[in-house]
Amino acid sequence: MNYISAENLKKSLNHKVLLNNVTFGLNHGDKVALVGPNGTGKSTLLKILAGKETLDSGIVSTRRDIRVGFQDQQSQLEDHLSVFENLFHASHPTVGKILEYDFLLEKKHLNEKDEIKLQRLTEELTQLNAWDFEAKINEILGKLHLQGMEDQIAGTLSGGQKKRVAMARVLLMEPEILILDEPTNHLDMEAIEWLEGLISRRFHTILMVTHDRYFMDRVCNQIVELQQGDLTRYKGGYSYYLEKRTENQEIRNSEIDKAQNRYRRELEWIRKQPKARGTKAKYRIDAFEETKEAAFSKVAETNLQLSVKQVRQGGKVINLKKVNFHLGGKHLLKDFTHLFSPGERVGIIGPNGVGKSSFIRLLTGENIPTTGDIDRGENTKIGYYSQEFDELKPEKKIIEMVSEVADVIEMANGSKITASQFLNQFHFPPPAQQQKIGNLSGGEKRRVQLMMTLLKNPNFLILDEPSNDFDINTLHVMEEFLQDFPGTLLIVSHDRFLLDKLATHLFVFEGEGVVSDFPGNYSQWKWAQEEKAEKLQEEKQAKNKKEIAKPVVEEPKKNAGIKLSFKEQKELEGLEKDLENLEISKKEIEDKLATGEVTDHQQLFQLGLDLGKINDALDGKTMRWLELSEKQG
Repeated sequence: MNYISAENLKKSLNHKVLLNNVTFGLNHGDKVALVGPNGTGKSTLLKILAGKETLDSGIVSTRRDIRVGFQDQQSQLEDHLSVFENLFHASHPTVGKILEYDFLLEKKHLNEKDEIKLQRLTEELTQLNAWDFEAKINEILGKLHLQGMEDQIAGTLSGGQKKRVAMARVLLMEPEILILDEPTNHLDMEAIEWLEGLISRRFHTILMVTHDRYFMDRVCNQIVELQQGDLTRYKGGYSYYLEKRTENQEIRNSEIDKAQNRYRRELEWIRKQPKARGTKAKYRIDAFEETKEAAFSKVAETNLQLSVKQVRQGGKVINLKKVNFHLGGKHLLKDFTHLFSPGERVGIIGPNGVGKSSFIRLLTGENIPTTGDIDRGENTKIGYYSQEFDELKPEKKIIEMVSEVADVIEMANGSKITASQFLNQFHFPPPAQQQKIGNLSGGEKRRVQLMMTLLKNPNFLILDEPSNDFDINTLHVMEEFLQDFPGTLLIVSHDRFLLDKLATHLFVFEGEGVVSDFPGNYSQWKWAQEEKAEKLQEEKQAKNKKEIAKPVVEEPKKNAGIKLSFKEQKELEGLEKDLENLEISKKEIEDKLATGEVTDHQQLFQLGLDLGKINDALDGKTMRWLELSEKQG
């Protein structure tokens, strides 16, 4: 079933062609990741398909009977409204009924009209599965760390909080099509893995831009690459995409090489012909023009080159002894001791707000420990790649930023190149070097920031969320550079793929100042956590079995004398009616099946499905009825 059709899309921005006669389709069941270099128009294409951006030309058609949920990187909220009002700013029938119901419950005295209205709302909410919806709200707000913030005004939120509110809003819409731009940014590991599972289970049709390769591989069944204005579709996950893309690149490069060889031979033939002769074989000349176009229509990919000279590292790097750090009444680091060694590779993980960024600032000297000692080696030179763009000056040109550090840069192999040549290696050709920093895309700014960090020739490299805003190709190159980096490496990241590839041990920030040191990468730590949880569950089950075996001593009911709240009383009354209706429906289906009056296999199949749903509903509602009845006494 086709949901979105896009034909002959054309879009240019600042004289740069982003989409060149692009055709794209999204069907029910497609879970697509859109990848490609930074600045090629991935986010623009998402906005066009979501109806948020205009086209130069082309047609986008979306089925009228489906809802599209779109979450972009800007997280546009109504700043004057509360978080709750933003979450349900778009009209939602279930939420409207819940708010109306809660308003009546808050009234101290209900008249007869209110009682009738409350009864009607209870029935309607039951039909809408509102109790399940309320549970979904609590789950989503809890996992995205938004509980307790419902009444906060959106304009007072941080950028990361706004991103999570926007994510919650689109998930609560429960749209048929989910369009997401970098959904894992500003989420911690736990939230990413929860979102990964939620999207896989509840949403059937997805289009997203993401750099998170594990997320992509576990959620998506197709990868679409946008490059040089064209789309290439790969049916499969990220691993399959890598394999096929490499094959396609080798074939493309081989074809270019063959075309260039043919071009040279044809050019030689053309030049050898007598100048006065006007009857050169027309077919040869036509073929020459076609060969020329094939030889130079596309060039083989050139990778970003990360290579600079590094200052030699001494025996002492950074030593921390019994370091404590307090901030805003919180104990973020407690009696932490660690002696960093040359070439050490550490990953840092933990929930948001437990002190990871504060720890980094302790290492750089920006924060001063409350107690304890931090001793840095004389030869230790720190390069800090942060999440912020504080060092970048929007009014400066790219070439000016680099030249302020050095006009000539010494590379790892001892060679020297100009600032302009250095920028070219970072995929900023001479015309692009004249751009102002403020006009760059997020990914391009990140590239400049990484470049400025490496220009300092660090031997202790600290990377805070280095994978944010980078395209897949740049991530590959950066990982290869970091694997060969001879100095000490410290990475704070929610990118599980990156940590698995680079970290040999982890600092796990657990909260309340506690930091544990795990000897392994992220996947190994995750496996150890799952093993630990399974063991605890087994011990709990064994303990419960022993308690069941003990003689039961009757105790007075704790709920004796406790009455149901008005809401619970109404729920109980509704459950009694629901159970009665479900039993009637169940008997009707069982009678039809028993009499044999239905012979069509499709009808029989459907009756079987309906009976299963009724039995599930009976089980759930019966358990709730027993719970409320027991509480009522």
